[in-house]
Amino acid sequence: MSFRWQAILRNPSPYLCRRRALHRSYATEALSIDSTSKPSSFGQPLFQSHPHLLQPDELTPGIPSEDYELRRKRLMDSLPSGSAVVSVAAPMKFLSGNIFYKYRQASDFWYLTGFEEPDSAVILEKTSCSKGYKMILFSAGKNSEKEKWEGAKTGFLQAGTIFRADDALPIDSFATYLKSVTSNCSTIFVDLPPTHTRRGPRGTTKSIMKYLSAHSSRSDHDAVIDALSSSKRKPLAPEVGRLRTIKSIAERDVMRAAADISGRAHAKTMRFTRPGLSEAALAAHFEYLCSLSGAQRLAYVPVVASGPNALIIHYTSNNQVIREGEIVLIDAGCEYNGYASDITRSYPATGKFTEPQRDLYSAVLTTQKALIQLCHESAGLSLYELHRKSCELLRVELLQIGFSLYSGDLERILYPHFLSHPIGIDLHESTHFDRTSSLKEGMVITIEPGIYVPPTPNFPRHFHNIGIRIEDEVLVGKTNPVVLSVTAPKEIADVEGACQGLLGLKPF
Repeated sequence: MSFRWQAILRNPSPYLCRRRALHRSYATEALSIDSTSKPSSFGQPLFQSHPHLLQPDELTPGIPSEDYELRRKRLMDSLPSGSAVVSVAAPMKFLSGNIFYKYRQASDFWYLTGFEEPDSAVILEKTSCSKGYKMILFSAGKNSEKEKWEGAKTGFLQAGTIFRADDALPIDSFATYLKSVTSNCSTIFVDLPPTHTRRGPRGTTKSIMKYLSAHSSRSDHDAVIDALSSSKRKPLAPEVGRLRTIKSIAERDVMRAAADISGRAHAKTMRFTRPGLSEAALAAHFEYLCSLSGAQRLAYVPVVASGPNALIIHYTSNNQVIREGEIVLIDAGCEYNGYASDITRSYPATGKFTEPQRDLYSAVLTTQKALIQLCHESAGLSLYELHRKSCELLRVELLQIGFSLYSGDLERILYPHFLSHPIGIDLHESTHFDRTSSLKEGMVITIEPGIYVPPTPNFPRHFHNIGIRIEDEVLVGKTNPVVLSVTAPKEIADVEGACQGLLGLKPF
């Protein structure tokens, strides 16, 4: 076991330690809490109802109220005079009939408000007041009949106070209020809900009609559609995306905690793995461990690829049996308190690398570690430049272990994907991210080189059907990077130790 890994086990994330200490202190006080605290009278966990999850200054777990206020102020300060911002909550999604999926709030709406209930919206108007903007929060409010079936919602008075809105109004008044705003403002920043076409999701003015029709009269929402179709409308996502690129101290702590949960789940899943198990069993084990540690969901459908399945970059069928001597590639991460994690590890199903597996793994690991060391602002590199560097490094490593590479072999066949993407509230926070811009302190990105060797005669036979990817989350520093996913073993000795149960990992 490496010294670095021993140190990690002795000193877990400071954020998790703080959380665990908080949890223990409230656990001892549980009997003194009045029974009327269950069920909660709020529509989401708050300190008043869930002191084991939040601290007094936090609006959502790990994120203080001040952070949300600062986000709104920075957004509105960046917009021209006479601007208004409109953001709506995610709708409920249904599996079939009235069987619903577990709800997840729209990312930008949650980033600006922290409000986690459906049937809600927010309007921000730029003003000359000291705060710089006016905030109106719309929600469904209390409904005793519905709450018998669905649980509590936050009342209007509570919502205005807790979420620091200037006013909190019924969602039924959203269209009328929006109509008045659109007539008075010079620019309205809004993202229209997408409709799905053969060419993928597309936002149109008609796509907001479904949302508005449930909460307004026909004449009101027709007037809003007309207003949103005008030249006043500009997309909101790029403006919010620029803010989301740089993580606050609180966001970094939550992302470290999410990575800790996922990293430990990776280590324990290595120990759980053995030939004869199904890929699905490993996926279930990983998700169970994450849920047991407080994660609300997985951040994406996990890849559990054994043997040749690892050559499929986004293999998610996870329905085959693990065989003796295969490499298992697991690309999986949880979402914890609103933030995604994304980690990939490749390891031997039988607990020990064969010589070819070790050589190929070492080539990828050496490259990955060299690239991580370049993830700081003072290096002045962009994601594109890092990717080009990854190709250069992998080429050198592969030549050293016996590959003969011709034009296009590496980039088109052995390493067909991009090195990196930003990560945060969304797994891929890259829609509005410029890959040609230099990295800045406070960004969080993935570094994930990989090699996938098909069974063709132009590559050494002993490497055929081996797929290796090693992915970490990296916090970009001023002069040094910080690996957030450090609890997932990746040194060869640590990986084999985790597989063989030699790391002494304790239960979650």
